[in-house]
Amino acid sequence: MKKQAIRQWALILVLVLTTMPATLAQKTNLERVHENVRVTPYPQQDNPLYLNPSPLIVPAQMRKAEFLQFQLSQNQAFPAEKTIQSKPLPWCMFNPHTVLKNGTWYWRFRSISKDKKATEWSETYHFNVTEDVPQFVTPTFDTFFKNLPKAYPRMYCFLNKGLEKGKATIATHPEYKEMKRRADGAMNNSYETNPQPYKAMAKIALDFNFLHTIYRATGEKQYADKMLAVIRALLAVPHDMTLNNDFICGDILDTFLQVYDACHDQLTDAERKEIEKRVFASAKYHHKQHRNGGVENHIFDNHYWQRTFREMLQLGVMFGDTRDDAKEILEYCYELWTARAPASAFNHDGEWHNGQGYFNANTKTLWYVPALLSYVTKTDFLQHPFYKNLGRALVYAFPPRSKSAGFGDGNEKENAPQRQRVALADYLARELQDPYAIWYCNETKAATGDFDSRLQRIGSLKSYPASAPLPADAPKALWMQDTGELLAHSNLNRYRENTFLSFRSSPFGSGSHTLADQNGFNLHYRGVPVYRSTGYYLHFNDPHNLLSYRHTRAHNTILVDGIGQPFTTRAYGKIVRMLSGKNISYACGDASNAYCGLTDYPMWKKNFKSVKVEESVANGFGETPLKKYRRHILLLHPNIVVIYDELEAEKPVRWDWLLHSPVQFKLDENGKDKTLTTYYPEKKFTSTAYMFSNSDCTLSQTDKFFSAPDPKKMRKGRSYPNQWHMTAAYEKSTANRILTVILLLPDGSKPYTVIHDKNGTPNDFILAGKWKLRAQLDPKQPAELLIRDPKSGVLFSLGNKNLRIEGEDYKRTPGTSVLFDEMDGKWTIHEMSDIEPRPTGKVTK
Repeated sequence: MKKQAIRQWALILVLVLTTMPATLAQKTNLERVHENVRVTPYPQQDNPLYLNPSPLIVPAQMRKAEFLQFQLSQNQAFPAEKTIQSKPLPWCMFNPHTVLKNGTWYWRFRSISKDKKATEWSETYHFNVTEDVPQFVTPTFDTFFKNLPKAYPRMYCFLNKGLEKGKATIATHPEYKEMKRRADGAMNNSYETNPQPYKAMAKIALDFNFLHTIYRATGEKQYADKMLAVIRALLAVPHDMTLNNDFICGDILDTFLQVYDACHDQLTDAERKEIEKRVFASAKYHHKQHRNGGVENHIFDNHYWQRTFREMLQLGVMFGDTRDDAKEILEYCYELWTARAPASAFNHDGEWHNGQGYFNANTKTLWYVPALLSYVTKTDFLQHPFYKNLGRALVYAFPPRSKSAGFGDGNEKENAPQRQRVALADYLARELQDPYAIWYCNETKAATGDFDSRLQRIGSLKSYPASAPLPADAPKALWMQDTGELLAHSNLNRYRENTFLSFRSSPFGSGSHTLADQNGFNLHYRGVPVYRSTGYYLHFNDPHNLLSYRHTRAHNTILVDGIGQPFTTRAYGKIVRMLSGKNISYACGDASNAYCGLTDYPMWKKNFKSVKVEESVANGFGETPLKKYRRHILLLHPNIVVIYDELEAEKPVRWDWLLHSPVQFKLDENGKDKTLTTYYPEKKFTSTAYMFSNSDCTLSQTDKFFSAPDPKKMRKGRSYPNQWHMTAAYEKSTANRILTVILLLPDGSKPYTVIHDKNGTPNDFILAGKWKLRAQLDPKQPAELLIRDPKSGVLFSLGNKNLRIEGEDYKRTPGTSVLFDEMDGKWTIHEMSDIEPRPTGKVTK
């Protein structure tokens, strides 16, 4: 059966996945995959589409008047009868709202002033639509607007029926007691007697969250009376226009709009008019961005997408039928979500490009918006590719009873999935019956703790099974191709047996809440870190954050002459290959472009200056002569990790290979072969990392940070222990190859090791008495890595040489990666060369 499967699958998979010659793998001319702030019209011929239809986006600086008008056609002469033409738009994007036929499409734009004077049409751009582009079409704004509810309450119109139905039995709801406890706490606060209530705005907003939820769920008038009393106290004093922080402005909108909506008939006409006046006054600071062209042209404005967008949308929903400016805001929000959401629109993985920490700040928007838009338009917005992949991504990036994959700001804070994340899974479980989301919710039991989404769960008329297994065909690993992550698990069902390997090399680079960790990996076993990024997210831009948390030295990757990756989207990586079967999961990351000098991001320049930290060589910043940094990383299931690094520079450099651990290393040397051992008493296992290279290195470790965290910023009740940082500083060279093998050994297991035949065949190794490995460590020779299990026949190969598989010759394309393993129940040969990320900006030829 194996031989039959080989003949059946090998040729097909090579043809499908071989998209770039393997010999081209090195630093490229592509400055960045995604422009931080767009300077190039999108899409063009060098921009493979993410979705059909694609939005048309024009950089703000190319708009020369108040409005933009777009034309789109398959005829570059733009004949009227074969051209889609927009009305003049006050923003910098246009959505066709119809599937585009396969073939070449042409588009252009022009500026139009408010007195209807038009500029000449821009140059004509073109792009290609192909069969493989996912299709997701949203209705026009007119459809959305005409279907909006006219009565109140309307903010949660999609829950009105379920909430009304549930009132009779609400006291028996499993979340009733906790909902009432929080609401009763809010009832005991007396902000209505505060002579300066605006000073307590953040606390009032939190109380209103609890009061609004219980009032909508029960209809009990005491909760409405409390909200009205506080609102009237706010209305009795002048509106505080000094409160211009984006989150505080959001609190003002949330507070007033919830009462305006839920208690609409209990307010006087004068009170309603005054609330309307005040919310639009505060909205001018951050919630009326629809005419500046900024958000649609920014790769991802964090605070805006976390909550400002949702608050703008609700402002439009509340007043769009009575105010022209509110209707315009509503139209902008609808078109912006279609063009740039969810997750930047350039990410279909379901994983969050900013990592697992800040994902929780986005979850309310991620369920509220599709719930509202789906209900109003009668179109399922959860059919977007991001949502279809989201349930699985939630599981693999942050499994139950474990720490997360370990990427992005704040990732280190939690030891298990938080309430917001699981509450989003609960929403997917109800709406899509997503099997991964259902399993996740049942395993974690954390959703009921999320008060931000409690109203959704109470008002939902849908449910899911209280017990359901992980899908039987759940893969051992996922390739998050758009975000640039490998997430591999040996046993998701049993955390005490699970090895969790996460690897990042991201096209999004190192931006705001992402870190400078291209080609970095984290390793967890039994739910706890074995090797993990270090430092603590105490402040966005203090010295510890800039130098010992965000900086590359804090991650399991490399430094070049002590220099790391700058904070910019130019410092991108890419996972260009991924293969996975029952026995081996593999990825190849390329961070050759990541070590690219200093930041060009104004925010980071300002942040460095504000805390008096220099982007200097002494601090690990600067230009490097790096030409190639390819990292091949494999999980040999269940508990062996293999890393093979290809390193090249234009001149001799010191290669600093970094590894971080919560516990101290025991360092041993046998000539150029090095051994690093760590023991984890809490979970009773040992990890041993064996390092091999033709170059020698100096091992060192410290439990001191380059820049220590500030004790004044540490939260009470939380510990911040020192962590261990190991550096293998390899002697200067223009090229190096480093092989690392990591063995995880539970207490009481049969001991095993790595045998290196240095005298006979110095590139050959035996792992754990099972796997045979050959690695070409001479950088003058073509890269080669061969791993096989002679007993089962499983084989992985990187290199140029043809292979012998199951007694048959296999002719490969030179430079490719080949895996022979059981995949989806069939023995398969899967061969790959590089698949490049899809750039959304300028592509230099």
